[in-house]
Amino acid sequence: MVQFHEHIISDLLEDPIGGLVVLSAGLGLPKLISSLLGLHDSSQGSLLILNASPSQKTSIDVNSQFSSITADLPAHHRLSLYTSGAIVFITARILIVDLLTQRLPTTSVAGIILLNAHALSDTSTEAFIVRILRSSNRSLYVRAFSDRPHATVSGFAKAERILKCLFLRKLHLWPRFQVYVSQNLERDPPEVIDIRVPMSSYMIGIQKAVIEVMDACLKEMRKTNKVDVEDLTVENGLFKSFDEIVRRQLDPIWHTLGKRTKQLVSDLKTLRKLLDYLARFDAVTYLKYLDSLRASESFRSVWIFVESSYKIFEYAKKRVYHFGRSGAEKSIGLSKPASTRKRKVDEQNKDGDAAASNGLVMEEILEQPPKWKVFLDILKEIQEEREKQEMDGENSIGEGDPNGIILVACKDEHSCMQLQDCITKGQHKVMQEEWEKYLLSKVELQALPKSNKKKSKAPKGFGILNGVIPSVSGQKAEVSSISKHENDALVAAAKEISKLAKGNTDIKDGGAIEEHGKGRTDERKKKKPMIAKTGPELTSKYDEKVKDQNLGNAPTGEYRRILRKHDQGPENTCHLQSVHFHALESDQNVLDFLQPSVIIVYHPDIAFVREIEIYKSENPSKRLRVYFLFYEDSTEVQKYEASVRRENGAFESLIRQKSLMMIPVGQDEQFLGVNSSLDSQTVAAQNLITRKAGGKKEAEKQMQIIVDMREFMSSLPNVLHQKGMHIIPVVLEVGDYILSPSICVERKSIQDLFLSFSSGRLYSQVEMMSRYYRIPVLLIEFSQDKSFSFQSASEIGDDVTPNSIISKLSLLALHFPRLRIVWSRSLHATAEIFAVLKANQDEPDEAKAIRIGVPSEDGIIESDVRAENFNTSAVEFLRRLPGVTDSNYRMIIDQCTNLAELALLPVEKLAELMGGQKAAKILRDFLDAKFPTLL
Repeated sequence: MVQFHEHIISDLLEDPIGGLVVLSAGLGLPKLISSLLGLHDSSQGSLLILNASPSQKTSIDVNSQFSSITADLPAHHRLSLYTSGAIVFITARILIVDLLTQRLPTTSVAGIILLNAHALSDTSTEAFIVRILRSSNRSLYVRAFSDRPHATVSGFAKAERILKCLFLRKLHLWPRFQVYVSQNLERDPPEVIDIRVPMSSYMIGIQKAVIEVMDACLKEMRKTNKVDVEDLTVENGLFKSFDEIVRRQLDPIWHTLGKRTKQLVSDLKTLRKLLDYLARFDAVTYLKYLDSLRASESFRSVWIFVESSYKIFEYAKKRVYHFGRSGAEKSIGLSKPASTRKRKVDEQNKDGDAAASNGLVMEEILEQPPKWKVFLDILKEIQEEREKQEMDGENSIGEGDPNGIILVACKDEHSCMQLQDCITKGQHKVMQEEWEKYLLSKVELQALPKSNKKKSKAPKGFGILNGVIPSVSGQKAEVSSISKHENDALVAAAKEISKLAKGNTDIKDGGAIEEHGKGRTDERKKKKPMIAKTGPELTSKYDEKVKDQNLGNAPTGEYRRILRKHDQGPENTCHLQSVHFHALESDQNVLDFLQPSVIIVYHPDIAFVREIEIYKSENPSKRLRVYFLFYEDSTEVQKYEASVRRENGAFESLIRQKSLMMIPVGQDEQFLGVNSSLDSQTVAAQNLITRKAGGKKEAEKQMQIIVDMREFMSSLPNVLHQKGMHIIPVVLEVGDYILSPSICVERKSIQDLFLSFSSGRLYSQVEMMSRYYRIPVLLIEFSQDKSFSFQSASEIGDDVTPNSIISKLSLLALHFPRLRIVWSRSLHATAEIFAVLKANQDEPDEAKAIRIGVPSEDGIIESDVRAENFNTSAVEFLRRLPGVTDSNYRMIIDQCTNLAELALLPVEKLAELMGGQKAAKILRDFLDAKFPTLL
């Protein structure tokens, strides 16, 4: 355990109530919690761990010694775990239900460990749990942790509100620049080599164009005057949290925004991905992503019409291939593969292609990511250094281990697989495979139904955004023709590849290396069947046995050829088994497991850098070398530096908040509320005042609400409990909330309402409520921070349309006349509405509510609520008969036992039941009418 972890634990143990710890990302939070759990004594009671993600649970419980409570575990097993004094992982939903049903003895719980505290609020289920436990167990401690400081400062006084909802008083801040942390981590730093890789000219052009487009979109956003201008910077736009910032500001007025503003929010997210993918993926994958964007967003996006966006598509295409006239002199980078492919296109032109007459050729460029060559150079350098030290008899870069593990950290698994292929197959081979997959996807596009092909009869231009933006002067006349021939050439090459892939399925890859000097075209033809089969399936990179087999069985001759190709040096064999790949998005800590001696950070990440520092401080005697690969003058560097600045700024803000924070000393008595004995004392004191009719006031009876178990995914039960209502959690077949024996409520959020209408589920739910309850209620609940409106007034039409939510609600109300629709602005407004609806109503019966809607196994039982009181189909048929209305059909049901009896009644009796001679005559004429027969 690192030294500053001991300081954090000692600070936490000083306060018996607990505290909130906020530390920098990557500073070993799972190890800190594991050390804290090791101090737990079972005699104190059980320790519950809440809000742990699967990756956090794996990192904390390395030896699988802690139990987990899931929904599959029976109630008596859960009770035995609660009372055993053990450390238990549990979800908030199960715990709150067990607390409300009193299955969990609160005195048997010693404390709670809360992870991801930045996601808490005063209406969250975790706050509900803490309030119930602290109200009956004042000795309970709560220790909350968060490693996302920037999320802890989003919103007004968020850290203070988190402390209040957990009934805590101490906030512990541990940034990277804290004295103990910096001294501990900088005592024995690893050897760091920072390599700045220059980007290619086309990559620089794409990056510049994307930033220009992003800046243009941000300027458009500023014109709306509805977003805080300070947050609208390109630097902030590099982070995912930027979308949350903008949406949080626009949500209350989202329904009043125009389509252009809404599209700008989506476009900024797309542009951020374009910048991220530029540094992460190869040229062909990037072009494929751009093609999908052009197909899906060309008609509604704003960014695609900005002038600079033309350069993004044009430069991305030039990184992969060039299509032009054979006589034109153009600078196209790599010439060797271009000349090879030019011959292939010329062969196609002999077959009568239209491009032959115009002298057009397609030249392959297949620009390789600059980092690939540097990555292979690093591996070569490490191998040479190890061989040299082995010959000299010295220790290599690991503690006497000449074959120390080399760990390569990438952002995603796709990059890991590509780098592994670069080692085993070579850069050019990997690019060739991606290129052929790209061409094969063109064939699949052509195989789509003909209705999609009609658009391509008169193409507006493929390289210039489908002809939306005018081209540079002098080239406008030949844009459409070149684009058409370009597309035709791509499709023709793709069809040839697909034919070769189908015709040569039996050819193996083995002979291709031996015939390396006979021509690249033949080599590619022999390998095409393998390319068609090995798509980028993102298999797990953590099965070490499989990985070692794959790397160990790689063709070493090919690997020698690759190194000779790039380094022009002597043949060199590398221990491929020592290279391991790690995807940062998996959130798994592999440093302690693999114990690497060399780490190559291919995609820099601030959290992983801190993990490396922790790993080195825990192993001070181990020699560790770390390579950082950055693209020079790229947004990759800018994003990394901005993440450091953003974290430091968040901690500075938290330090200021901590100095100004005001938390009441008696907040436990103030907020623990309902179960405290102060209420009865207040009533007794008021009864002594004769001027207020002393002795007449009685203690108010606590309201009860039966709540469906599934509703504990929302925060409404928490708010109802805060209002002083007694919550009874049961499994309900009909409704979500039972307020009284006659009032049943089906609660719908806005998103759930739309989905329920689409699936037809809402109709059956309202039908069941109408069958068993006198007052069925549909509660439509809006979010507090969003607009209290479905749509703007301009979007509401006069006609009934099948796609309009207003039309659907109107039809629902017409079909179920007894249905009451209640609109609620927020959770707190819903609680007040429930209190009003329950006034002067009897309390609901729990046993009766559970039986409603459940099929009876013993048939119809007298006075059983599950029995069908009437035939629904017969009633629906009756209400559709001529002359039967909403005002008279109930009288008919009371007087007639079945439809056959109704059909035999005379007109005079029908007039009595239906309230008039006219309605009776209409029904009698309908029943007596003759129907035509076929002769």
